[in-house]
Amino acid sequence: MKVSQIPYKRIDKDDAERRINEAVALAKNAVSVDELLASREHINKLVDEFSTMFSLANMRFTLNTKDEFYQAERAYYDEITPIIGVKSLEFKKAFLGSPFLDDAKKQLNPLVIKMFEIELKTADERIVADLQEENRLTMQYVKFVSELLFDFKGEKITLGALKKHMTDSDRQVRKAAYNVLGATLQENSNFLDDIFDKMVKVRDTMAKKMGFENFIEMGYYRMSRTAFDENTIKTFRKNVKEQLVPVIAKLKNEIKERLGIDELKLYDNETYFENDPTPILDAQGILAAGQEMYRDMSKETGDFMDMMMQNDAFDVLPREGKWTGGYCTAFPLYNQPFIFANFNGTTADVDVITHEAGHAFAFYAHSPYQLTELEIGGMETAETHSMSMEFLCWKYMDKFFGERAKDYCYKHLFDSITFIPYGVIVDLFQHIIYENPQMTPKERKDVWLALEKEYRPHMNAQNITYLEEGTRWQYQNHIFELPFYYIDYCLAQSVALQVLMLSQKDYSKAFSTYLEHTKRGGLYDFNTLVKMMELKSPFEEGALEEVARGVEELLAKLAKE
Repeated sequence: MKVSQIPYKRIDKDDAERRINEAVALAKNAVSVDELLASREHINKLVDEFSTMFSLANMRFTLNTKDEFYQAERAYYDEITPIIGVKSLEFKKAFLGSPFLDDAKKQLNPLVIKMFEIELKTADERIVADLQEENRLTMQYVKFVSELLFDFKGEKITLGALKKHMTDSDRQVRKAAYNVLGATLQENSNFLDDIFDKMVKVRDTMAKKMGFENFIEMGYYRMSRTAFDENTIKTFRKNVKEQLVPVIAKLKNEIKERLGIDELKLYDNETYFENDPTPILDAQGILAAGQEMYRDMSKETGDFMDMMMQNDAFDVLPREGKWTGGYCTAFPLYNQPFIFANFNGTTADVDVITHEAGHAFAFYAHSPYQLTELEIGGMETAETHSMSMEFLCWKYMDKFFGERAKDYCYKHLFDSITFIPYGVIVDLFQHIIYENPQMTPKERKDVWLALEKEYRPHMNAQNITYLEEGTRWQYQNHIFELPFYYIDYCLAQSVALQVLMLSQKDYSKAFSTYLEHTKRGGLYDFNTLVKMMELKSPFEEGALEEVARGVEELLAKLAKE
C-alpha cells in the first residue's frame, strides 16, 4: 500500500507491559530450548509493532512539526519509550539467566546475545525520568530548528532553503547566506546554549547513575558498538590527522589558487568550480531518473525502486514546518522503507536518491534474512550501505547533470574525502564536552575553534557573523539528537571510498560485492563485514594512506577529462 495509507495505531503502554510480562514468564518457565526461543519470538512481535508505530508517528511529525495530533503522539512515545525500554530489560535478564542459554547460543547468532548484554548496560529504572527528559529536550530542539526561519534578501525561508544559497556559485551570495545563518543563530543563542547544556547535564547524570565515569562509555553502548571502542576511535582519529589532513590541505590549496581566492573561508568549503554543477532536473525528474538508474543497475535494485515509487515512499520538497534534515526510516510490519528529504536545487538532491536510497535498499535487500535485534547492522554498517551506493551510481550521473556529470563526480569525491576530518571534529568535540560536562558555552565554542584549526587548517570562519566564535556545531543536529553517531559516517566513508576504487577497476565485481554486503546486514560485526568484502578496515595501519592516494589520483584523472 502507499505509505500515506499505512494505518497508525498508538501502542498502548499497559498492553505492551502485559506482553513483556508474558514473554518474561515464558522465558523463566521454559522447560526446553525451543520454549526459550519461542519467548524471544513473542517479544519480537511487540518490538516490530512498536518500531512500526513509533516510526510512523515520528515520520508524520517531521513532515509537519505543527501537526498537533502527531506532535502529541511523538510526545507520547518520548514519554513511554524509556518505560517500555526498561521494562523489556526484564526479558533480556530472564533470557540470559535461563538454564537453556547455552543451547540457545548454538541456534542464535552470537551478536543477538551480545546485543542483549549491551542493552542491560544502557538503561535501568533509575534513569527513566532522565531518559524522558532527554526525549523532551530533543523534541523541543527538533521543533525549534524545524520552525526557525531565516530572513534572506527580504524573504523568510527555512534552513533547508537557505542551504541552497550557502553553496551558490557566487561567493558573495554564499557569504551573505552564511552571515544570515550566523545572525539568526546568534539571535537564538541563549536557547541553543541552554538546551544543549541541559542535554549534556541530563546525559551525564544518567551515566553516573548507571555507574559510568561519564556519558562517553554509556553513549558507545547506546550506539550498540560491537566492533570498536573509544581507544580504537583514537587510533582512527590519529590516522585521519596524519594521513588525510595534509593531503586535503594540499588539494584545497590547489582549488584556492585555481579559483583565485585569497583565503578559504567556511563558505568556500563546498565550492570547486566558478559555477558548480547543479541538477538539470526538477524533483519529479530526479525521482524518475533514479527509477531508470536503479532498473538498469540490477533486477534487485530495479524492483526496489519500482516499489518505492509505487508506494509514494518519498517526501522531498521543503516547506514551512517540515523538519530540516533528511533520513531514511522503515516500517517493519510492512517491510516498507521511507525517504524524507528537503530538495533545494543543489547536488545534495541527487545525493538523496543515492545515499538515502542506499539505506532503503539495504533494508529491502536484507529483510528476508532480518533478525529483529540485529536489523541491517550498526550505524557504521548502515552508512557503508548508503555511501557505497553513492559511488556505484556514478556511472549514471549524466542522467542528472548532463554534460557536467564528471564535474559532479569531482565535487562528490572531494566532498567525501574532506568530510572525514569534519566528522572527526564533530566526534572529538562530543568526547571533550562529555568529559567536561560543566563547561560554559564559551568554553565549548573555544573547543570547536581549536579542533577546526587542527583538522581543517586550510579554512576558517573569521568575519562570519557568530560562526567565527566557534558555533558551526549548533546547526549539526546529530550533536543534539544523536550523540556519538557521527563517527559512523567517517568509518563508512573510509570503506565506501574503497568500493569506489574497486568500481573504477571492475564495476561488476564492486556491485556484486556490495549486493552481498547489503544482504548480510547486521549478521556480523563491522570489522567482519569489511573483511568479507575483502577491503581494509579503517582501523588498519595504512588504510587511510591508500584511500588518500587513490582519491588524489582519481581527482587528477577527473580534472583532465
